[in-house]
Amino acid sequence: RQYEATFIIDDHVELAGKLHADGVHLGKNDMPIAEARRILGGSFIIGGTANTFEDIRMHHAAGADYIGCGPFRYTATKKNLSPILGIEGYMDILGQMRKADIHLPVVAIGGITAEDIPAVIQTGVGGIALSGAVLSAPQPVEEMKKIIRLVQGSRQ
Repeated sequence: RQYEATFIIDDHVELAGKLHADGVHLGKNDMPIAEARRILGGSFIIGGTANTFEDIRMHHAAGADYIGCGPFRYTATKKNLSPILGIEGYMDILGQMRKADIHLPVVAIGGITAEDIPAVIQTGVGGIALSGAVLSAPQPVEEMKKIIRLVQGSRQ
């Protein structure tokens, strides 16, 4: 709160409530979004993992606030990956969302590197999530600074 950061807990609805986090992100094998909403109430941010437009439609109907959509490409960070989306996959899903009048922020995730950022942002996603690109970099702090510059430059 001191730094005005948004605090989202992964997977653990009860923990998010006890810690007064801002929200929770739920994967495909976690608690259903509608149940998390019932437990946490309307003031918490709830996101859900999606790989298809049907996943997004389901999360939208259940009351999700945002979608974590991926994977962009193969990543060793996650096990049991859904099919790879790539640029074309994001463009297709976002197009289907527009046609269905679904307006949820979509965050691209899964194997994204600094070099991918401009193209991924150009698909129209609301943001990107990455960890491996930073954690595996020889100089993680410098890599994060580079990523921030790329994101800011791609938004202009």
